[in-house]
Formats: sequence, structure tokens, C-alpha cells
Amino acid sequence: MATQTKPLVPGAAVGAAEVAGSGAVVARGYWEQAWRRLRRDRLAVFSGVVIIVIFLMAFVGAPIAVRLLGHGPNDIISGAVDKASFLPVGPWTHVATGTGHQTTLLVLGGSDLVGRDEFIRLLYGAQVSLEVAVLSTLMGLGIGITLGVMAGFYGGYTDTIVSRLTEIVMAFPLLLFAIALAAMFGPRLNSYTFGGLFANGVASLTIVIGLFSWFYPARIVRAQVLSLREKEFVEAARMVGNSNFRIMRSHLLPHLVGTIIVYGTLTVAVNILFEAALSYLGVGLPLPNASWGNMLSEAVQFYTLQPWLMMFPGLAILFTTLAFNLLGDGLRDALDPRGSN
Repeated sequence: MATQTKPLVPGAAVGAAEVAGSGAVVARGYWEQAWRRLRRDRLAVFSGVVIIVIFLMAFVGAPIAVRLLGHGPNDIISGAVDKASFLPVGPWTHVATGTGHQTTLLVLGGSDLVGRDEFIRLLYGAQVSLEVAVLSTLMGLGIGITLGVMAGFYGGYTDTIVSRLTEIVMAFPLLLFAIALAAMFGPRLNSYTFGGLFANGVASLTIVIGLFSWFYPARIVRAQVLSLREKEFVEAARMVGNSNFRIMRSHLLPHLVGTIIVYGTLTVAVNILFEAALSYLGVGLPLPNASWGNMLSEAVQFYTLQPWLMMFPGLAILFTTLAFNLLGDGLRDALDPRGSN
């Protein structure tokens, strides 16, 4: 009997073949090989699990914790600030409410400077930090991919204009310019919550950070498109009458997916730090809403007396950004077609 082979998907990398029980030879596609390489990277897999847990704690665990404890992130708990020293109470402290009922602040809890549950605020701060980081990354990638593909595909004046615009934006002192934009337009944008879907300030932070995270993907995509546009499959697409838009959408973008995924993962980590920096400097999320950055800002003056006020949001930022960076490194190795099968 003749050996049957599975046809390869156009553009897929040809890897080692698997021999099925029936004797058929099945070639592994590009994404199957990438998944096999990623599964062997235990650190990247563990980082992915950590990221999933962080998202679950932020968006599922936070409402559950509020329901169980009976107070929200902005509720001031009576007795959570020591009346003699005016200092917040520590983790695992039992405080008496006005009715004498004992309330246990959750582990990693304690209170902040005005008596709000630090653990609840940490969870809701995770929501804000992740929303801003992910949305601003999507915004930056959208702008950067669009400009990069156009510059690389069309070349000429389009390439020159996009390249000069990219260099101009890269020359700005980003943090100072972001602070100026947030101070000027932040109060106006803070009122947009999209029907309560986001907290006040998320929209302004997303726009400000997104406007300063597009030039690196634009340069990376432009360089790859400059190489891809000379390939035979692009010439073949032109010969059969495909429009430029269809060539860019259906023939060039699929070859950029791996690069976009890796860079997007790494950018999320950078934008978490960017949001924390803006909130720490007082131009991010407005109080009393919680974010990891403004939680750090509030805790600075008491870091020697109540170190947990800085330790918990600091560790949250550290582990989250580290997990995204390690996952990005693993994805980069897994999606590299020159990697081992």
C-alpha cells in the first residue's frame, strides 16, 4: 500500500515526521512544534500558570473576598487604625467594629493609612494594573503593527514618514511627557468608565501608555515586512490579483504572529511598571481607587514602621512582571523555527 502523507499548510515549517499506528506519516506543523517546545520549558509553563492565577485572583477572587468579608476596597474599617499611635494595624489583626463584632483582616491584609483592608485593595489594584497593561499593550501593538506593515510594504515616502515619526517619538523623554499628558487630560478622561466596566483613571492611563508603546513594534514589524515583501508568495499573490490590503492582511500578518505574541507578552510587563511609576508619582489612578503604584506611593512614609505596606504591592509587581518576562522568553524560544523539535 502506498504511504499517505498529510499535506502541509502553506507557510508552515516542515519538522520531524510522526509515524502513526496505521503507518501514515504525519508532518508536524509550525504551531504544533512550537507547542511541543514550549511544554518542555518548565519555567515558561510555570510562569504561564502564575499569570493565570494572578488574573483569577484579581477578577474572580476579589469579588468573592469582598462578599466574604463584607467590606470593599474603599471601605474604611472602624478600629483598623491605632487611636494612640495613628498607625495602621498589621496583618491578621482582629479589630472591633462599632457594634463590637470582631472582623479578621485577611492574610496579607492589615490596613492602610486610613483603615482600608490592604489585601482587598491589593486584589483590586491587580485588576487596574492588569487592565491598564493589557489594554495599553493592545493599543500600542495595534498602532505599531499598522504603521510598521505600511512602512515596510509600501516603502518610499510612506516608509520615510513613518520612520521619521518613530524617531521623533523615541526622542521624547517618555516619562516626563506622559506625566504632562496625564496631568492635562487625565482629569477629563478619568470620568470615562464605560458603564462601570473600568475604574476611574483606567481610560486615561491606557491612552497615555498606549501612545508611548507603539514605536518598538513598528520598527520590528517594518524590518520583517521589508524582508517578506520580496518573497515568492507575495509575488504570487500579486499575480493572481490580490489587493495590497489583502496581501498585508492575509499573507504578511500570519508570518508576524510569533513576533507579535512574544513582544506583546514582554510589553505587558513593561507597561505594568509604567503604570506603577505614573501612579506612584501621583498622575495615575486617582485615590481612593487602588492600584499597585498608588499603594506604594501611600506607603513610602511608613516603610520603616509598617514594611508590609510597601512589601505586598512591591512583591506583586515583581512576581507579575517576572512571570510575563519569563513567559515571553519561553515563547520566543518556542516560536523560533531554528529551535530544536
